[in-house]
Amino acid sequence: MTGALVIPEYYEDVELVAGEQLAGDPAFWLAHVLLTMGDQGEQPDRYGVASSAYDAMEDRLGDTEQPWPVLRVPFDGGHTAYVVYANSEDMSDIEFFVRHPAWGRLGFLGDCGGDHAGPGLSWNELTTLAASTPDGGEGLSDPSQRLLLLLPMLGDADMPEETTDVVARALVHCGIRADAAHELAAAVLPDPGQEPRWTVTDDSPIAVCSAPYSARRVPIALGITSEQTQALADALSGSGRGAAAL
Repeated sequence: MTGALVIPEYYEDVELVAGEQLAGDPAFWLAHVLLTMGDQGEQPDRYGVASSAYDAMEDRLGDTEQPWPVLRVPFDGGHTAYVVYANSEDMSDIEFFVRHPAWGRLGFLGDCGGDHAGPGLSWNELTTLAASTPDGGEGLSDPSQRLLLLLPMLGDADMPEETTDVVARALVHCGIRADAAHELAAAVLPDPGQEPRWTVTDDSPIAVCSAPYSARRVPIALGITSEQTQALADALSGSGRGAAAL
């Protein structure tokens, strides 16, 4: 991997590297969903990924001697969602947050690791971000890759019936065997019909989450201006177009 990356509001004493080139490898997508959402004892071959390739990818994603890989999802209004594979000697987390260069702070979505925090996105937000690819810029532009990258933050009691099919299509697009993709999608998705629920209150136009361990029990990026808050709310909510575009 090449391309040193600086996130001004992030830790100053760690080395980051742009990791979007990982997105071309099916082993990355299988590792990403299994490490964050699934059974790590699964056999990668059943999903069309060689065990050796999977093991090598898992080693890279957890390598404490290498710069931390960062994958980015730019979306409407100049916002970007970041996923960081953070690996120090005493912890290994996958962190999810959003940023706008005018904020001066990060908006935390959640993380997968020792101190799990989530969920961080509703279904409508996830599919809206996956489909909201701006012209130009850095980061992932493929809607299926964007969906799978942010999928570990999903939690929503009101997911539509086609959720598993949408995720399965994204998995196939990213290199997972077609005859195993639906089973994998069903295994990694949260149970339908259960908490959490998402609500817009009088305090902010940004929805908040009912789950006890969600960072979004309060609105994202507290302290930004009202105009910035509305812009983020608009970018996250979209118009319900996301799922139809995937």
